[in-house]
Amino acid sequence: MARKGVIVWVFSSLTAISLAHLIDAVSVAIFNSESRLLGLYPFIGERLQTLAPQTYFWTAVGATFLLWGITCAVAFENPVEAFLNKILCDAKSQSAKESKVVEEKGEILDVMNETIETNSEYLAQVRDVVYSVRAEVKELEPLRETVEKIRTELGSLKKDVKKIEEKALFTNVCPACAKPLLPEFKVCPYCGEQAKLQSPTVIQLKDYK
Repeated sequence: MARKGVIVWVFSSLTAISLAHLIDAVSVAIFNSESRLLGLYPFIGERLQTLAPQTYFWTAVGATFLLWGITCAVAFENPVEAFLNKILCDAKSQSAKESKVVEEKGEILDVMNETIETNSEYLAQVRDVVYSVRAEVKELEPLRETVEKIRTELGSLKKDVKKIEEKALFTNVCPACAKPLLPEFKVCPYCGEQAKLQSPTVIQLKDYK
């Protein structure tokens, strides 16, 4: 504000001096009298007094209006309004920069959107495949139970076959420990007891006939 006041004071003083010269120029042009103000300037006063009255008049008019216009422009300038206008200009400039950045990044956003849509389609296909596999697994569940049942029955059958084989191979039994023995064993390999040999089955002649 102090700077503005000094500028207004300087230009208003110059305007007053120009107005005084205008009045002096009017008196010189109308009454053909000598200028009282041009002679006050040192070093150039004599040269200024040689100016034509019309030149002096129009120069004073132009200087007066010019200086008065500058004084009014400076005096009526609102600093708050200038500050707000500057803020608005900065905001517009920032908005323009942000809009430019958004436009530049728009292609990247479009590519990201397309990628997301493609991934969504792939995920939907994977989900359908998972549902199909789950349904097939449910259909195979009874078959798995049947296989487990057959496996259990085979295990039981193996045990029975093993018992039959043992009975077929080990026809003798140890009288002490009751372990099965092969027919050629004379001594029990488990307890050392003397094995009893079974006599061969005798077929009666009449039965044979």
